[in-house]
Amino acid sequence: MTDRLGELTAAGVAVWLDDLSRVRLSSGNLDQLRREKHLVGVTTNPTIFAKALSDADEYNWQLRDLAVRGVSVEEAVRALTTYDVRWACDVMRPAYDSSAGVDGRVSIEVDPRLAYQTEPTVAEAKALWWLIDRPNLFIKIPATEAGLPAITATLAAGISVNVTLIFGLERYSQVMEAFLAGLEQAKANGHDLTKIASVASFFVSRVDTEVDKRLDKLGGGAGRPDLAALKGRAAVANAQLAYERYSEVFSSDRWQALADAGAHPQRPLWASTSTKNPEYRDVIYVEELIAPGTVNTMPEPVIDAFAEHGETRPDTVTGAYTSAREVFTGLAAAGVDFDDVIATLEREGVEKFEASWLELLDGVRKSLEAAASGAGEPNRAAGDNADAALRAGGNA
Repeated sequence: MTDRLGELTAAGVAVWLDDLSRVRLSSGNLDQLRREKHLVGVTTNPTIFAKALSDADEYNWQLRDLAVRGVSVEEAVRALTTYDVRWACDVMRPAYDSSAGVDGRVSIEVDPRLAYQTEPTVAEAKALWWLIDRPNLFIKIPATEAGLPAITATLAAGISVNVTLIFGLERYSQVMEAFLAGLEQAKANGHDLTKIASVASFFVSRVDTEVDKRLDKLGGGAGRPDLAALKGRAAVANAQLAYERYSEVFSSDRWQALADAGAHPQRPLWASTSTKNPEYRDVIYVEELIAPGTVNTMPEPVIDAFAEHGETRPDTVTGAYTSAREVFTGLAAAGVDFDDVIATLEREGVEKFEASWLELLDGVRKSLEAAASGAGEPNRAAGDNADAALRAGGNA
């Protein structure tokens, strides 16, 4: 049987899972994926946690204790989510050790309501880093204008960062600048650069969703073959040109000085890689973005789909820069304002994560109230098993 995920890994793409839940941890599923599916990292976001914590049965023992203590809803959310991330860090520790700290990372995001506030973002990043206390943790910070200086300050403090919600090339260039400045400050502050890592999460499929919608309004779905031919192409082209910028920055003298001090490059991470349009190939955002030194974080169905029928072609990115530019020339000629597309996606991305966070808070609030009233017996066995797994290094 062809090991397609192994071939993808050999081509330079790190396979990460875009999901986490206590069921996945307690059942041993995450460790199984690490051992059998070449999985070397995990990403989370507020939407993922809102879904995970909707399964109260897996969390009721901890919710009961939190309710007895009378903690606030926000403290409870942090206790629940950081417990899972800490456990996941331990499960992924073998990948961290075998890659000298490059992979084996697990991400947790700062409160999305802080997306437009620099100092509170830095303060929360530090608090999460202290609370989870694992070297293979990533703190996710959104690439808003306020997030850029927060990224630099967090890295300067020696904390590893996953920069999230990147949609456009100019913002991506600013993210790389924030990364370089952060490492330079970290070095000046006496931190060991070999211990600091970062990825830049460049969102993919949402770009096609927004651009295709605008093309349809212009007539792309009704007798305009010139517009129809542009559908489903912007996301990959955008990411390919992002990799071009990555290659330029990380071949510079400025970067080399940091590399000589032991720094790891900030790898591009392709996020939002599930296909939203059923007319498109289900693994298109994996197959078309194969390049050395990248990460592709996928929901488990996409991982399974690639394992079944994905095709690994060596480097589908660096030879495509000319055709990628032609896509944007065509979009501009068609009247699609791509700058507005990017601005819309960033704004909506923050809003969606904030909505998920509020949903999470509301769900935990209701669960705490139910636990306080004695509704349902706490699943102590689940809690004991989870604690034992953490003590044993995370292998449930």
